[in-house]
Amino acid sequence: MKLPIALSNKHLHLSKADIETLFGANYELTVKKELSQPGQYACEEVVDIEGPKGTLKRVRVLGPARGVTQIEVSLADARALGVKAPIRDSGDIDGTPGVKIIGPKGEVELEKGVIVAARHIHMHTDDAAKFGVEDKERVKIKTEGQRGLIFENVLVRVSPSFALEMHVDLEEGNASGVANGTMVELIKY
Repeated sequence: MKLPIALSNKHLHLSKADIETLFGANYELTVKKELSQPGQYACEEVVDIEGPKGTLKRVRVLGPARGVTQIEVSLADARALGVKAPIRDSGDIDGTPGVKIIGPKGEVELEKGVIVAARHIHMHTDDAAKFGVEDKERVKIKTEGQRGLIFENVLVRVSPSFALEMHVDLEEGNASGVANGTMVELIKY
């Protein structure tokens, strides 16, 4: 059975408090474009992210606000910042490095929160039943073409609020020769 894949560029999710520090009191994020996952969107707002070695300019904020600020970068982005960001599932930020976020109205010094997002699949509960998988199960994904490969250890995340789609970062997507919307095959262990 096949599902679509999407490539994710560097971005960050901000807490309400950090939004207000970076953009001003009572600030509301501005929707630029709806994303494939219901209720999620790319914002007009961008910030700079400064690490010990370098700065990533104009990094896109994704909305809505989250409980905790999290920055998702590629391994190359982490090296450019000068931090050792671990590959983690979204939300697992304990023991991760921090950086400075620079907005138009202020700065936030994070103690933790920078990760390289682990490859994962969002699945609606109906899709999970069709694929015969459960929430937090790990599967393989096979891509085709000249650079075809098998992604190991792909986390399945199941929720009635999700739309079916696999997410990888730009480095993984480019290495496998896929583009947004390419259909890939799920293989159970």
